[in-house]
Amino acid sequence: MKIDLTQTHDVIAAYKSIDYSEIKKKYQDKGTKYCFAVLDGEIMAGYDIQLACFRHVQDLTRQNTEDFPYTYSVEHVRKILLFASVCPEMKTKKPVKLMPWQKFILASLIGWRNRNGDKRFTRAIVSVARHNGKTYLMAIITLYSYLIESLGESSQDFLISSINFKQTSKLMSYVKQMLIDLSQKAPFDALIEDMQINPKSLASQSDIVVSPKLFNRILAVTYESGQYDSFHFKTAIGDEFADPKVSDNSKISKITSGQIDVSNKQFIQIATAYPNPTVPFRKDEKRIVEVMEADYKREGENYLVLNWCQDSEEEMFKPQTWEKSNPLLGMNEKRAKMELDIESERDNDLLAGNSIEFLNKSMNVWTEQSKDSFLKLADVEKAIVPSFSFNDRQVYIGFDYSMFSDNTALAFVFPYRDNNGKPRWFIYQHSFIPWQKAGSIEAKEKQDGINYRDLAKKGFCTISNHPQGLINDEQVYQWLLNFVEQHRLKVVFFGYDAWGLTPTIKQLELNSGWPLQAIRQRTSELKDPTKFLQTIFVEGSVDRLDDRIMEKALLNAEIYEDKIGIQVDKAKATLKIDVVDALIDALFQAMYHFEDFADVNNPDKQVERMNEKQVLEWFNNPDSGLLGDDINDF
Repeated sequence: MKIDLTQTHDVIAAYKSIDYSEIKKKYQDKGTKYCFAVLDGEIMAGYDIQLACFRHVQDLTRQNTEDFPYTYSVEHVRKILLFASVCPEMKTKKPVKLMPWQKFILASLIGWRNRNGDKRFTRAIVSVARHNGKTYLMAIITLYSYLIESLGESSQDFLISSINFKQTSKLMSYVKQMLIDLSQKAPFDALIEDMQINPKSLASQSDIVVSPKLFNRILAVTYESGQYDSFHFKTAIGDEFADPKVSDNSKISKITSGQIDVSNKQFIQIATAYPNPTVPFRKDEKRIVEVMEADYKREGENYLVLNWCQDSEEEMFKPQTWEKSNPLLGMNEKRAKMELDIESERDNDLLAGNSIEFLNKSMNVWTEQSKDSFLKLADVEKAIVPSFSFNDRQVYIGFDYSMFSDNTALAFVFPYRDNNGKPRWFIYQHSFIPWQKAGSIEAKEKQDGINYRDLAKKGFCTISNHPQGLINDEQVYQWLLNFVEQHRLKVVFFGYDAWGLTPTIKQLELNSGWPLQAIRQRTSELKDPTKFLQTIFVEGSVDRLDDRIMEKALLNAEIYEDKIGIQVDKAKATLKIDVVDALIDALFQAMYHFEDFADVNNPDKQVERMNEKQVLEWFNNPDSGLLGDDINDF
């Protein structure tokens, strides 16, 4: 039966369409039982784990066929789980009763075999949220390979590796301590003594564990050193190999190329998610998930991916789903405390404006930068300056009005010249924060991942004072007039969404005398200022303050393109790009400020934009400065 999940992504439906009753009856091992429990809905798991479980039961049906040279050895599963049952945990010095998902990991890594009797999965990725015991499992795998699988062999190399010395030493210390504790238990005491390993020597800070009799070695090598050459690792563990520092695939290739002639080899990478999805770890993870979806193609047979993660970022607000990324929550005696700890971590990170950290480490969700992202983080960060004086300057203002839960944003663009006379732009924003839809400002902060109350103290936003948390038009209007008056600004242009004929705009039309212009929000109108905003960030000719609201908006924005132009959009409704929309409205004219044809440099155009009172004042007093004696002098 041809199974193709590349379009439907419905693992459970595919599972239910096939009769596995004979397989379920035949295989009673812990690894297979876990798979059926997931697929039958008895254990909560995300899409990637459902897919891995489906692959497992599908592969059980393929055994003993010509085009599938692998078998599942229940005997090997029994041995690794028996070994794990006596391995002491570092803190308590006692063995930990493994949960079904942990047994599934061990069973998958050790149970599947090729026709030579070696391990089928020569490469593997195991990914799960932090504090779920990855290190303990990898220590078990390392010592099982070192003590049990290598019996009768000599001069075998085993690798413990992480990004730097500190992280590598942590995993190595775990392995050493487990080996010390095993040396005090029968029958491993006799085995370790026969290998001539002195338990006292393991207490040192040495980066090697060696059997003087067999010269089998466990080596601790950091990724930063990259000294993997000349070694032929039987089992290699790469801890935190999803770190963005692991961007050079050639170092990983040194590990795997050295394993070519090694029997029963395996390279296992373990990590949680990171913000950078371009690392080899994530690319392999995605590739094998796609391979598993195309079940009928039978590709990637030697690569195992077990990824416990949330299915979406929105699930960070759904504790009932957190078992997908934190399978330890399936342990009833730990659930309440662990869930409370994760909630506390989430709330603290959200209030600190650090939702990405929580998503990566606690939800195991990759916060991917879209290929359509408007700006890169580096370009946004390099524009930060410590201060800027607004006083007595010309300014272009953009206005993006909120209809429902979005923020209302005012953007200010100040053109000026640097010390070398080169044109530059300083951008500033002030947002008005509605909380009606969220229910409270606290909930709004958690939803957006921004500490608005703290930013309000810094002058970057105003919390709505409307009794129901809606945008208060009078509050917006008064704040704007006060800001312009306080800094004695000369408003050259005020751009706003053509659909946003709000009370604020009406009041400005009647009372301000500013040159207002409605801007149609379509690609043909917005393409030039949108491209200009992107260009000044890339070229480094724009400055801004360290403003979290502006930064998030700039990073949330994506490019939308059609046949006639471009404009910014957002990937999800919960992402805020109001500030970017307002900036683009302001740049509709500000981008031309230093050009001879700009309205600000054309006296006739300035007269056209004056109201009757201003024209009369200028006519009676042409030296009033309304047109500016030197409008480019800042």
